[in-house]
Amino acid sequence: MSTATPSAFAHITPNWFAAAMGTGIVSVAAASLQHEVAALQVVAELFWFLAAIILITLIGAFAAHWITHRDLALAYLRSPAMFPFYGAVAMALLTVGSATGVTGATYLGHSAAATISIALWVLGTTLGLCTYVVMMVRLVRDAGMATAMPFWLMPVVPPMVSATTGAAVTSHLTEGALRTSVLVFCYVMFALALSAALVIVVAVARQFAANRARGVDAIPFNAIPSLWIPLGVIGQSIGAANLLADAARHAVGAGTADALHTFGLVYGTVVGTLGVVAFLAVTTVTVRALRRGLSFSLGWWSFTFPIGACAVGANAFGIATGSQLILAVAAALLLVLIPIWATVAARTVNSIRSGALPAPA
Repeated sequence: MSTATPSAFAHITPNWFAAAMGTGIVSVAAASLQHEVAALQVVAELFWFLAAIILITLIGAFAAHWITHRDLALAYLRSPAMFPFYGAVAMALLTVGSATGVTGATYLGHSAAATISIALWVLGTTLGLCTYVVMMVRLVRDAGMATAMPFWLMPVVPPMVSATTGAAVTSHLTEGALRTSVLVFCYVMFALALSAALVIVVAVARQFAANRARGVDAIPFNAIPSLWIPLGVIGQSIGAANLLADAARHAVGAGTADALHTFGLVYGTVVGTLGVVAFLAVTTVTVRALRRGLSFSLGWWSFTFPIGACAVGANAFGIATGSQLILAVAAALLLVLIPIWATVAARTVNSIRSGALPAPA
């Protein structure tokens, strides 16, 4: 591998943080399932360590990108095609923070792990709210829904990840007003992300239908990996609805907690059913694309986080319902995710070694 020079940081764009997301979610999913399979604790610890290294490395490289190539960094920030991926920065912070809180205590101590987890949650949530607001303002100002793409979800999904990971954050807080306030805040984040995601998904569906009506591909061939992003929203939202309901038992009255539990079950049933259909459809499209020679890009990291999010959501829903079948589905998703992660990670490393990456976005 060549020695890093200032030019090596020219194209360290925010979509690189999808690697930290995709690695961290393996740790989070494995940790959530370790009660069913004890050996997964080792997997959770390994991927937490890898995710932390990747995140720290990317933060350093991204800072160098801004310092040494400020004009280019500003151009990427203003780019309609690249700005959405600033959501990946927020979600990387949130995901690695969650993994630290769940897994890091073994090595850092409970207090340090909790402190780091909360700090990353606050940072990720703050940045995620910024990307959410900017994206929504751009959509309203530019009225650009006619060209909607799945990756537009990236800047509006972070509040949902904040909601999901926030459930664990409440356990580190003392009972009382602060814990209740954070829980309420997480439900607000859930609502904000879900409403924006629905608007964008509907716009994307209309765009795909319009493209087909014109006799062109519904989505550009190389953008097919982005079809997995909505599945990440589905998995995260099911996880949030049920994890927050569980956290509510220690933050609000029994009646309210029971109502939130019921909401989680109903939401998980309805959205989970849609998720199964969407998962099968997207898998079919992706397999066909791979057979047709879909070339590798950083977009392949879109295969990782959504599957991990679905595993986390299925596990939370399985625990809430007491369904062994759903818990088995969660475990199966994790088993599928690990070799996919290994493939994408290996292709990324090989591309860096060959000089194909980093590349202009």
